[in-house]
Amino acid sequence: MDTSEPLALLGGLAPAQFMKRHWQKKPLLVRGAIAGFTPPIARNELFALAARDDVESRLIAQVKGKWSVRHGPFARRGLPPLSRREWTLLVQGVDQLDERGYGLLRQFSFVPHARLDDLMVSYASDGGGVGPHFDSYDVFLLQAQGRRRWRIGRQSDLQLRDDVPLKVLANFEPEEEYVLEPGDMLYLPPRYAHDGVAQGECQTYSIGFRSPARGELARELLQRISEDAADAAGEAIYADPRQEATHAPGHIPAHLLNFAADAMRRALADPLLVERVLGEYLTEPKASVWFDPGEEDAAGRMMQGIELDRRTRMMYDSRHVFINGDSYRASGRDAKLMHALADKRSLSAKELASASADAHGLLRSWCDAGWAHSIT
Repeated sequence: MDTSEPLALLGGLAPAQFMKRHWQKKPLLVRGAIAGFTPPIARNELFALAARDDVESRLIAQVKGKWSVRHGPFARRGLPPLSRREWTLLVQGVDQLDERGYGLLRQFSFVPHARLDDLMVSYASDGGGVGPHFDSYDVFLLQAQGRRRWRIGRQSDLQLRDDVPLKVLANFEPEEEYVLEPGDMLYLPPRYAHDGVAQGECQTYSIGFRSPARGELARELLQRISEDAADAAGEAIYADPRQEATHAPGHIPAHLLNFAADAMRRALADPLLVERVLGEYLTEPKASVWFDPGEEDAAGRMMQGIELDRRTRMMYDSRHVFINGDSYRASGRDAKLMHALADKRSLSAKELASASADAHGLLRSWCDAGWAHSIT
């Protein structure tokens, strides 16, 4: 993607301009971000996804002013009648469930894949919503069907109500108000309070981003490091032949402390360790994701071109290529090829012709695993 070219999706801003002016800074309202937009996933298709036990879905409703939250799966008869007011169905990860949702999400590839999370679809009856709240991450709110009234505001008071099963702001103070129609889009930076209420039947598509907390990230990386720590630190056994008799047996010997510190240094000695475990963590598929084995002779047809499965997460740094939680060292011509695959999500037959035998073998194994597919 040429980040200097204006995009209708961003109201005529180039991605470079949007990232500089708005990303994590201030909202942006775009009228007609996608001209003539209609929901690519029909209402009944969305309800069918919510009925699957491998799909994360929630039903949020208000009855006489009281909020309720239920978690799916939901059989169709388990959803309220369409004529009932003030209920909302949320379906997560639609980009991994449907090619049309995946195609929509790819339009936001001007943001690093490491930050892109998923596409959530919200179906609401008249008056439906989830209450005034804030997110800890950036979000694009694309109106797909009907109309939704949004009230937004910078919110210094982030106190939540303690009488509802949702993270609803106790003292919401909106500053601006917009009614979005199909194809309109609203970008909001993190912690920008917002409240969306359906005006009649409506669908809203939320493009969300990953924003891991520092502590969460440290825990995840340390857990991955610990898996290889024993091999990295070695098998030396603590020994203390010069230990003297002690009158303070509860005191930890300094020599043992030094031995432990040395074990930690050895476990963390690899200068590329953090880069490797970060890439593996960022590309780890979600728990609900699995891959079907590749079609018969899919790898043999690979020379026609290759594309990543919509559920595959692939990234790279200066020395590694990461895919679905695995890491590989890469350099030279093959590294450039893998970088292109991660960026574009596909490679042409011409591009594949330049790959080494090792690269071909790796790509074939990904096809066999269902992580990638030949282009037919």
